Amino acid sequence: MRILRLIVIFLAVALPAFAQTATPAERELARSILKQLVEINTTDSVGNVSTAARAMQKRFLDAGFPAADLQVIGPDARKLNLLVRYRGTSGASPVLLLCHLDVVEAVRSDWHTDPFVFTEKDGYWYGRGTLDMKGNDAIAVTDLIRLYRAGYKPTRDIYLALTADEEGGKFNGVNWLLKNRPELQHAAFVINPDAGGITLENGKATAIQVEATEKIYSDFELTTVNRGGHSSLPRPDNAIYELTAALDKLAHYQFPFELNNVTRQSFAAYARTAEPEVASDILAILAPTPAPAAIERLDKNPDYNSNLHTTCVATRLSAGHANNALPQRAQAIVNCRILPGHAPEEVRRQLLALFNNPGLAIRYISDSGEGFDVAPDRKSIAPPPPIPEVFDPLTAIAGNIWPGAPVVPVMENGASDSIYAAMYGIPSYGFSAIAITAEDERAHGQDERMPIDSYWKGLDFYYDFLKAIGTPKK
Repeated sequence: MRILRLIVIFLAVALPAFAQTATPAERELARSILKQLVEINTTDSVGNVSTAARAMQKRFLDAGFPAADLQVIGPDARKLNLLVRYRGTSGASPVLLLCHLDVVEAVRSDWHTDPFVFTEKDGYWYGRGTLDMKGNDAIAVTDLIRLYRAGYKPTRDIYLALTADEEGGKFNGVNWLLKNRPELQHAAFVINPDAGGITLENGKATAIQVEATEKIYSDFELTTVNRGGHSSLPRPDNAIYELTAALDKLAHYQFPFELNNVTRQSFAAYARTAEPEVASDILAILAPTPAPAAIERLDKNPDYNSNLHTTCVATRLSAGHANNALPQRAQAIVNCRILPGHAPEEVRRQLLALFNNPGLAIRYISDSGEGFDVAPDRKSIAPPPPIPEVFDPLTAIAGNIWPGAPVVPVMENGASDSIYAAMYGIPSYGFSAIAITAEDERAHGQDERMPIDSYWKGLDFYYDFLKAIGTPKK
């Protein structure tokens, strides 16, 4: 009996406490919050982030949070952010959760449902933002309310930032909050559910990916200008030909191969589950002298290619002024995702050298849409180490919900608000707890949707995880 009691005590101390799954009432709260957020249009063009921020402020007020700990603040009346403070019992460095409220544009005629009407169909919830990222917004709001109602008292402050303009626009909320609320700069670490995630195959989780670093997002505007003329007298130097010649060079160009400490870990994990031929190539690129032939074969997979290189691709074209005139001006937008350790200005100069055309201007386009002749020299911050107070509970809790799937640190190939926290030296980790298949990866696209069952699992994960990081084990 004494031995049994000692075992029970050991398990209680050594293992994380897993909460009961959300009650039916808590699930209904989580569903209603998600529905409310999806049906508030928060696009940059006609939406209003402030409306969503105030709606979530009211949710917290109704749950009993002090009004002083719920601030709707920001630089623009339509782009206000909600900063929630869940007070801890000590002066330890806080935890900061980043969750953006804005969504990308959605054209109703392109969808099979109304993107701004929360729709349930065949085990999914449809609507703009269900994945990116109002699903995780609703999970964060619901779980903080669940914890508060349960009487949980963290030892450190937990801040939740529900913000504007992650998807674009002039008033990025995370950047503004970090500049104007300096206490946030002292966060022990950032958790960003807008990155990372769980991959599903045949209903089983195959990988639990945690973003530990990310590329830098940069847009460049290419412009050629000449005198034009009558279309009956074509010339090889017309603006469109000059521009398309440059874009053809870009299409056949590969930026240099490079690995960092995060992508090395990622590829080592991929090698353990990949097909034998792919695993052999992965091991060949991880060798002290990477094999060029193996790099070339892996580059044919867009996911691998984007982890091994800086990438630049033309995304928009504009040219000409009349059907019967030679074009006087041609423009293209080239979107680049730049590996950590390299700056946008470095890439702009690489493009200039590649195109080798003095008549082709390359300007950097900022998030607010302004053009500059010189790009920033800011480099992505070196990836932080996987700190135990994040990865230990994450691994334990995720293993309970998605057993057998390895936790893999990864590099985010898109972009997220983690970049702003990293600029202040705050370790930032991205993890969306909503598991999806490749077919469900519809963020920014048509018929965006979320598996309902994955939402419930994500809700349970973040309840336990927030509790664990709010009161870390010593």
